[in-house]
Amino acid sequence: MVSNWKSNADSPEMDGVQYHIQCRQGDVAPYVLLPGDPGRTDLIAAAWDERRFVASNREHRTFTGVTGGAPISVTSTGMGGPSTSIAVEELLRIGATTFIRLGTCGVIQEDIKCGDLIVNTAAVRHDGASTMYVEPLYPAAADYEVTLALIEACERLNCRYHVGVTCSTGSFHCGQGRPGFRGYSQSFFENIVEDMRRARVLNFEMEAATLFTMGGLYGFRSGCVCVAVANRITNEMFSAPLEPAVEVCNLAVKILFERDAKTRAAGKERWSPLIG
Repeated sequence: MVSNWKSNADSPEMDGVQYHIQCRQGDVAPYVLLPGDPGRTDLIAAAWDERRFVASNREHRTFTGVTGGAPISVTSTGMGGPSTSIAVEELLRIGATTFIRLGTCGVIQEDIKCGDLIVNTAAVRHDGASTMYVEPLYPAAADYEVTLALIEACERLNCRYHVGVTCSTGSFHCGQGRPGFRGYSQSFFENIVEDMRRARVLNFEMEAATLFTMGGLYGFRSGCVCVAVANRITNEMFSAPLEPAVEVCNLAVKILFERDAKTRAAGKERWSPLIG
């Protein structure tokens, strides 16, 4: 991080550089992938046709490049809603308009296998951060254009995938129904896995609800695809490869880039199948 900062505390930046992500206007593309783990940014950027390292500070590591002719960036959010909201707030200020969360998750439906991809359409808001933006009754929904692009990418790449609602939690352990240290438990979370399963929720992760809620409030496009690395019903967990989800996200960005060009040429604000 740049030392000797002096800034307005209400909007912390110095010479256009955002305080946490250490990026400025021109550093990021309109289309941004959001993994949680900073270490995954290198893997993601390595799959592009062109790439350049931009910045790394705290949990936020950024690359920008080109994939399939489409401009693309990746910025890691760190784990959970609070750090995700910081990254998104600052990325919006320097020109990002479309975000895809790319991560891992635990699934709570028996038929979903570890290694399957989950495209999330909406989120149960147990993340904590989104309630700092709007009341809990406000929905956390993904953008339809991004979701359709992710589904099309899964189909083109012949991936095994599922589409549905996630539950974003503010805690990996107790928040997802796991016992805490020394078996700590509370009645309000002991049944969360079964309650969410009955509600046809597909998976647990920690960031989508924050991203989707902010997208609805601010008017940007958001989506989410995760690799299942655990099944809480069958009690299996292993390190599934992230590469299939990376391929899906890269192709989805290419699809969105091409559709956005057609939408502008048609004089429309949003894409529909009639545009082609």
